Amino acid sequence: MSMPADWMVELEKAGYRFLGRSRHSAVKVCHWTRKSLLNRGSCYKQRFYGIQSHRCLQLAPGLPFCDHRCIFCWRNTEITSSRWEGEADEPAEILDGAIAAQRLLISGFGGNPEVDKKKFSEALHPNHCAISLAGEPTLYPKINNLIEECQRRRMTSFFVSNGQHPEILEKMMEPTQLYISLVAPDPDVYRAVCRPALSDGWERLMRSLELLSSFSCRRVIRLTLAKGLNFRDPQSYAKIIARADADFVEVKAYMCVGFSRSRLGLGNMPLHSEIVDFARAVAAGSGYKVLDEAELSRVVLLSRR
Repeated sequence: MSMPADWMVELEKAGYRFLGRSRHSAVKVCHWTRKSLLNRGSCYKQRFYGIQSHRCLQLAPGLPFCDHRCIFCWRNTEITSSRWEGEADEPAEILDGAIAAQRLLISGFGGNPEVDKKKFSEALHPNHCAISLAGEPTLYPKINNLIEECQRRRMTSFFVSNGQHPEILEKMMEPTQLYISLVAPDPDVYRAVCRPALSDGWERLMRSLELLSSFSCRRVIRLTLAKGLNFRDPQSYAKIIARADADFVEVKAYMCVGFSRSRLGLGNMPLHSEIVDFARAVAAGSGYKVLDEAELSRVVLLSRR
């Protein structure tokens, strides 16, 4: 899929950098990477899982490709194709370009006297790849090779999927951590919120959740909750979670950022206290327990053990 030049310009203004010959991949420096370089905080994933925020590479191998047009998504859902189109760049080329772009994007921090010099030096050599920036990564035809390339470079990888392609997950090389997004308690809410391209999207998602037990890596179910959309019925979420075999569940508030601001407003963001209450209800109904929380990100971590 060839994106219109004006959309690429707009995304680049927002901090995205496109990679490779085909320009289907992109990288963007995370807000928490910048914060960490200044010792002003770190991502909740550092608190929960031990990754280093200042060494994290936020990557999309197929930015315009996704089976969902979720109302709360931070990307521009007008730029969406549910099928891969055109050539697919090689994983090594994508990672080389992503690291080079990230180095350039953070280069200005090198002259800032408030920056942690040790962290800045380390940040030039990312050791973690968050395959989660935008788009659905299972649609990238060389996804196994990308995860393998991360491993070859001794980079950990967090892989976030909307669960629309269980047939890909069945054959996929294991990342360090696999996320499946569960953002609806039932099929009706799913169709209204996710606006899926596939008529059997809910069934595909349930199948992907069933597959979690076949993975030996760390497995996480993520709930992204927006008031007026899917912030409802915690018991139905709990029943689905109880049937899946995830190590952790993240119960997280929708954040009003990116292109989602054209669809939703601050009023759609649950308060952290509301997320805590919702998470406790999910935990009570699923057999999980509340393990940790990060108030700034409005997220609660549930654990089965």
